[in-house]
Amino acid sequence: MKHHFNRIKCAVQLAPLILLGACAVGPDYVRPSAETPAAFKEQLGWKLAQPGDLTIPAKWWEIYRDPLLNALEEQIDVSNQTLIQAEAQYRQARALVQASRAAFFPTIAGNASRTRAGGLASSNRTVAATGSAAPPSTTNLLAVDAGWEPDVWGRVRRTVEASVANAQASAADLQATRLSLQALLAQNYFQLRDLDAERQLYDKTVADYKKSLELTENQYAAGIVPKGTVVLAQTQLKTTQAQAIDFDVLRAQMEHAIALLVGKPPAIFSIMPGSFDAEVPPLPIGIPSALLERRPDVASAERLVASANAQIGVAKAAYFPSLTLSASGGYQSSGLADWISLPNRLWSVGPALAQTLFDGGARQAQSEQAMAAYDAGVAGYRQTVLTAFQEVEDNAAALRILELEAKEQEAAVQLSRRSVELMLNQYKAGTVTYLDVITVEASALSNERAAVDLLNRRLSASVLLIKALGGGWSTAQMPDGKAAGKSD
Repeated sequence: MKHHFNRIKCAVQLAPLILLGACAVGPDYVRPSAETPAAFKEQLGWKLAQPGDLTIPAKWWEIYRDPLLNALEEQIDVSNQTLIQAEAQYRQARALVQASRAAFFPTIAGNASRTRAGGLASSNRTVAATGSAAPPSTTNLLAVDAGWEPDVWGRVRRTVEASVANAQASAADLQATRLSLQALLAQNYFQLRDLDAERQLYDKTVADYKKSLELTENQYAAGIVPKGTVVLAQTQLKTTQAQAIDFDVLRAQMEHAIALLVGKPPAIFSIMPGSFDAEVPPLPIGIPSALLERRPDVASAERLVASANAQIGVAKAAYFPSLTLSASGGYQSSGLADWISLPNRLWSVGPALAQTLFDGGARQAQSEQAMAAYDAGVAGYRQTVLTAFQEVEDNAAALRILELEAKEQEAAVQLSRRSVELMLNQYKAGTVTYLDVITVEASALSNERAAVDLLNRRLSASVLLIKALGGGWSTAQMPDGKAAGKSD
């Protein structure tokens, strides 16, 4: 028994020496480079933000100061099924980290059994002498088996490194999904309010056209205008009424889209019509290099590169032999009374070294596959960075240009209103025809709609710029290696 424990003690003392001499094969990870401009192109002439406005708040939608929008955004974290699915995928990635780390530790299994067997005697000679089979026998077994494969070449360490990077990428994907849903909800909400504003505009226009029709009917009764003018006024009114009703279809669809985003059945969800008086907030762009830390999709792409790099080490470790330390011990007896006693003990302990001598090029193929996956990841990361810069430039340009267009459009709205007023006065005086009135009224309606649409486009561009800048997120919120594998 003493000799048995000496062997186990020797194996335990040898284990730290094995680990101290261990190394992790494969390249150590270095974040790939990505071309970063010195400044955003659209930052030139951009309205400079105040020092306190250099960061976007976590609840970025609150900068629009719309209580209903705030309440809807808060429901995404609670009820949106796409986000719940992404969160479950992140928990799955964290569980895989735990599974990978389990390989650092030995596996221990217990076995207890009671077997009763009978049959022929141990030799034909005995059978011939006795003429009968051996009597039944009982075997009681209680054993514990332990096995451990030291991570000599770093296969487990590289696997854990890859799992941690994948979990971090999943965490960034979760935030990217959240940000996309939040941005889509804000865009849909502003589109809904745009439709409300256009419907209100058409309702007002219909009311004005009714007054014009009444005026025309009075003039016809007085013999001032022909019947054709009355029909023309009636046609204008009915056409505008039909166009106004058509907005209800678009509004219903947009309301249903919002219901889906907040996780509600459309049948039990509704938003009352409201005004469209939101203001486009001033937004900071910052420096380009900060974008790499603030975009969750960029962070995710970078973490996937780290995971692919670790997988190269896993593939390289397959070229080296694996060392397994195993031990087992227990008791075996034919009777219960003296089952667990020193004479009935059994044990074994020893190392095993295994090496693949020929695999037909499988390990080489796995290494090449891992390196190709890394190269693809680097290219994907750099493409994500380029796309991020493009989205910032696109929406910053849109905000700058649409602001200029909105000023000109507002002037056009004021002039068209004045034109309608003057033309109606001339029509009442009999100096112009009703066709002239229709022309300026149609132009005024078009200008009013364009102004409302421009506000919606500017708000949408501001939302997309916030999304392009990463919202209020940064890589500081990404879980570290320990947190990525921590169970809830």
